[in-house]
Amino acid sequence: MSENRVVRPYGDTTGDGMVQMSFTLPVPHDKRAEGAALQLAAKMGMDPAMLVHATQMGDGFTFFVVYGRVNHLVDLSAVQVVERDFPLLSAKEVNALVKARLRRKLSVVGACIGTDAHTVGIDAILNVKGIAGEKGLEYYRELKVTNLGAQVSVPELVEAARAEKADAVLVSQVVTQRDAHLHNTREMAAAFREAMPAGMRPLLIVGGPRFDELMAGELGVDRIFGRGTTPREVASYLVHALITTKMTTNRKVKAA
Repeated sequence: MSENRVVRPYGDTTGDGMVQMSFTLPVPHDKRAEGAALQLAAKMGMDPAMLVHATQMGDGFTFFVVYGRVNHLVDLSAVQVVERDFPLLSAKEVNALVKARLRRKLSVVGACIGTDAHTVGIDAILNVKGIAGEKGLEYYRELKVTNLGAQVSVPELVEAARAEKADAVLVSQVVTQRDAHLHNTREMAAAFREAMPAGMRPLLIVGGPRFDELMAGELGVDRIFGRGTTPREVASYLVHALITTKMTTNRKVKAA
């Protein structure tokens, strides 16, 4: 059976186009606020729209959940995503490759930069306890991990990367107000380009729930990881980018 290339949202029955949406309006909860929520839903293409939940959120704000039908279709053939283009390795395999091919420990420096104080993401990747049953990069005996923590300035990050002779720099960004995560990432990438020549720069990797993984080139980094990323994925990518791909490229250059 061929895969459907064009699909419609599913709610109660197949193809009914029903979706659920939540949002907050800066108005106190009353009948007028509920009417405003339905008006917004209608302007966004819900027809009919039903208000299924409304609750006061502090002074002068109301949170809404609306449910209704939309006529929009999704063309799966036009969807663009970043597919994993490297094998997913175990900790044992990562350690073996680093030891055999790099012949030294792979140095990783991680931080939350700017005013971002949310270290849950970077800690989940770096700290030995890890996340979802997976150990963090500190668990990998052939990786040397330096976790700088939160609210690290870009100059401090560059200096730490230089001091630790970092092969890779991992940055987590959760705060997204006024696109702070994008501004901080661009600033970081520019700082590393200015501070280090192309062949000496570490791999630049950013992660966070609001990043578009397709924007790596635009932001000046090597890779973007989104929500749900595990330490194993990051470790596997490091080996792929810093050892497997680089050594294959070097062999081709020497052969030429």
